[in-house]
Amino acid sequence: MKDLRDFIATCEKEGELRRVKAEVDWDLELSHICKVVEEKSGPALLFENVKGYKSPVLTGAFATTKRLAIILGKNTNLSMVELTKEWVDVATKNVVPAKEVKEGPIFENIVEGEKVDTFAFPSPRFYELDGGRYFGTAVFMTVQDPDTGDINLGTYRMGVLDSKTVGVQLLKGKKGDRILKKYGKKGKKMPACAIIGGDPLHIFAGAATVPGAKSGYDVVGTLRGSPVEVVKGQLSGLPFPAAAEIVLEGEIDAERLREEGPFGEYTGYYTEELIKPIPKPALDVKRVYYRNNPILWETSVGRPVGDQHMLYAFVRNASLWTELTTMKIPGIKSVYTMPEASGRFWVVISVQQLYPGHADQVAAAVIASNTGTYGIKGIIIVDDDIDADDLPRVWWALGTRYNPARGTQIIHRGRSTPLDPAIGPDENKFITSRIILDATIPFDWKVKPTEIKLTESVMAKVKARWKEYGLD
Repeated sequence: MKDLRDFIATCEKEGELRRVKAEVDWDLELSHICKVVEEKSGPALLFENVKGYKSPVLTGAFATTKRLAIILGKNTNLSMVELTKEWVDVATKNVVPAKEVKEGPIFENIVEGEKVDTFAFPSPRFYELDGGRYFGTAVFMTVQDPDTGDINLGTYRMGVLDSKTVGVQLLKGKKGDRILKKYGKKGKKMPACAIIGGDPLHIFAGAATVPGAKSGYDVVGTLRGSPVEVVKGQLSGLPFPAAAEIVLEGEIDAERLREEGPFGEYTGYYTEELIKPIPKPALDVKRVYYRNNPILWETSVGRPVGDQHMLYAFVRNASLWTELTTMKIPGIKSVYTMPEASGRFWVVISVQQLYPGHADQVAAAVIASNTGTYGIKGIIIVDDDIDADDLPRVWWALGTRYNPARGTQIIHRGRSTPLDPAIGPDENKFITSRIILDATIPFDWKVKPTEIKLTESVMAKVKARWKEYGLD
């Protein structure tokens, strides 16, 4: 799969996409349609008749596990955990670096200077209290570290501020923010490119972990098994996919903040600070590249479960499981970051216990990992007879194996996201507490509960005769 158009074609072939040909308003109507469809696990939508525009909008790309599998090029019958394991198996192999080319469809149209118009694309306004229209909810931005030369890919929301400027949600402490501060200290503006389209895996790349990868493009190439073809921006020299749909090229001044927001977040809430616009970095757009009939890709955000929550959950699953593997933590059977908990805050780990204290070690390793240290509030550890994404069985373990006095640990301070609405307005928005729920049967118990199990030979007979029972 080389680009977003390949993905759309595959989804349509698999019955996972619908084209909406009726005229739909970009102002609230489009977002409400896609949100209703996503919450019912419906198909991705390609809006082909957005009011006042000729180019389409894609929504719902990540909303089901089947579409995640299509993006990854895997069997569409795999579960979230099984897809994650496939990722981990590939991510720990040799890195496939990006390949620079001179031409690509992204250069079909180029505008600059006074002709730049960020309103030329059908950016939606999602929710009534939002501060405006959002060009970027399925966008990634590429910048270059001025000290190391490394290319960083990150996903940040981008509100349309005016015809030449989009806001960039660079949260404090994130890598993009740290790079911007380096430019600020040097008294320079940071070149940046906001990118929509190309291989849909690029949205994963900003948060994914592949040991040895020097950029998100290397991450995508490694997972695909073939190099990503990139071209360089004519002003910034920054690389972006030759098959991207839209690229906004410009620069960000660390000293020049613009009011941005509010925005309905992936938590399903407006965070207190974002009820009104607050100063944020902004991308001053100097040049725009786009394909003929460019596809604007958006995610609906808002309350779980939507496509962004599925994306967050999968990427954090993959990164966390990869880190635990590279940390050589034994016995990990599956990892599941719950989409229902906004794809970030709660994680379940299934472990085959090999020694006393093993479950405690796993929980500590999760918190110590780069992925787990940011935002996770709850960790549930279950035995290896339960898949991490089998939530009815997880609840069974909490009901029958978890002893609150023995199995609970409270950790009072850990890094958090300021978007967490559970952190009060008078609290440090970057610090949260954590809870560990050990729902395993203790390894060192000499006598363990005897589990009721179905007899394998009888089950084989039942399966063989199933049609005879008339229960299909």
